[in-house]
Amino acid sequence: MANPSKQKGTAWESLIVGYLREHHNDRTHRNVQMGRLDIGDIAGYYLHALEAKAEKEIKLPSYVAQANREAVNAGQPFGCAVVKRRMKGVADGYVVRDVTTDVRLMNRLRDMEEALKSVYADLWRDIDAKHREAA
Repeated sequence: MANPSKQKGTAWESLIVGYLREHHNDRTHRNVQMGRLDIGDIAGYYLHALEAKAEKEIKLPSYVAQANREAVNAGQPFGCAVVKRRMKGVADGYVVRDVTTDVRLMNRLRDMEEALKSVYADLWRDIDAKHREAA
């Protein structure tokens, strides 16, 4: 691979995949590029199409628009960009989405939690405690 920008992008994607495999889903993987019907750079982040970006100049509007288009192509309800923070590792990168997408995600989370709590209150409390400890 002779293109340094492509190498940098591939390395960033690989780092994200490794992080997500360890902390989220061990089946996370890089996607094959699909041209105009691209489905995002990374699959396996629950309910999302991920667009990975490691560029010197950060262009959030185009990243978010691209992630949203690719989420539709991938059949996922949410898209987001995972943007490399200069001189930092994956855990310090940025996950970026527009407010509309974030509100849709939070509404889904709220509705699902309320449904779980109404049917399995003890299970909901256990899960809630686990995630509060992790924060």
